[in-house]
Amino acid sequence: QVRVVESGGGLLQPGGSLRLSCAASGRSLVVNSMGWYRQAPGRQRELVSRISRIGGTNYADSVKGRFTLSRDNAQNTMSLQMNSLKPEDTSIYYCNLNLPGGEYWGRGTQVTVSA
Repeated sequence: QVRVVESGGGLLQPGGSLRLSCAASGRSLVVNSMGWYRQAPGRQRELVSRISRIGGTNYADSVKGRFTLSRDNAQNTMSLQMNSLKPEDTSIYYCNLNLPGGEYWGRGTQVTVSA
């Protein structure tokens, strides 16, 4: 059984920073790529950033230069550092894992950016 838990969401003002974390647990877990997606009300879920097992990253154009994704393979954790947050970053953020046996999602963590 694979468990995926996100943490770090919250409410903050524009220009602020937040760090999201994702922790994966399970027996003999081997995680390939990991990523963050987000979904705002009335909109489709969209990719924020992904990271390969060897650390290669890609970012949505809307977050390039503001967000930084990293991972710790030994701990099966991933962190998303979000700086210069904007109201349009308000969404539920979901952790996604790609494992040999399939794809897994967390339940999401809410990020709200508002003055």
